[in-house]
Amino acid sequence: MSVLKSKKTTTLAAGLAVGAAFAVPLAAGLSTPAYAHPGHSHEAVTIRLDPLKGSNASGTAVLTPTADGGLKVQINDHGMTPGMPHAQHIHGDLSGKHFTCPGPDADSNNNGYISVEEGLPMYGGIHISLTTKGDTSPKSGLAVDRMPVADAQGNLRYTRTLTAAELPAGTLEHLSMLHIVQHGVDANGNDKYDMDGLGESSFAKSLGVSGIPEEATDGATCGMPVPTGVNTGGEAGVGVEHQGLLAFGGLLLAGAGTTVALGRRASRSANRQS
Repeated sequence: MSVLKSKKTTTLAAGLAVGAAFAVPLAAGLSTPAYAHPGHSHEAVTIRLDPLKGSNASGTAVLTPTADGGLKVQINDHGMTPGMPHAQHIHGDLSGKHFTCPGPDADSNNNGYISVEEGLPMYGGIHISLTTKGDTSPKSGLAVDRMPVADAQGNLRYTRTLTAAELPAGTLEHLSMLHIVQHGVDANGNDKYDMDGLGESSFAKSLGVSGIPEEATDGATCGMPVPTGVNTGGEAGVGVEHQGLLAFGGLLLAGAGTTVALGRRASRSANRQS
């Protein structure tokens, strides 16, 4: 399959690293203040991977800090394109800016899927490439020969423990500010990536690499840590900042109810005294 040709893979991966470098300033205007939620350096973080627009894939990821300063990453998915490699990355920003999963409205060309160009301003540049072996830097963003492959039923199982030396500075202290994006869809339902599904990858072509199916690079799942008890439901795209507003609104309502109750109690007390 052309997507696996080593020359194209190397060029595309290098181009992705360049694109990731430009993603942060591009998304800065769209980012909002980060919402503080659980995820300290000694705690495991669970991420629910929801389908991006057009995808039927979903799963769960667990990021567990190790005693020696490393990070164990476990991912279990179903509904992925069977027998195909799926590029996957930890995305985000440690400077205080907040990136999120793109919602359905990110599909600006209305083709039913979220391309790299459409999703990148929302989910930000690559923090760690979740390869099966070797380099994990953004340079390996599309090293499809080292990305996990879904089985014949579309299930994807991934486990890798990254050493402290493989983690960018501040990763463990800011796990709750990071999220995961996986790529690879099957638009025409033939269980493979091909040009008949969505045509040629516009992202790959913009990097000077031809012959890469759009299906191979479009987003499949996205997920981020959420506060305990919050259920985002459905497609990815409910940003943590929105969850924070919902939680804050709930506190306001609870506070208002308490104020009303106290006011009524005080009024009854005053009436009895009079």
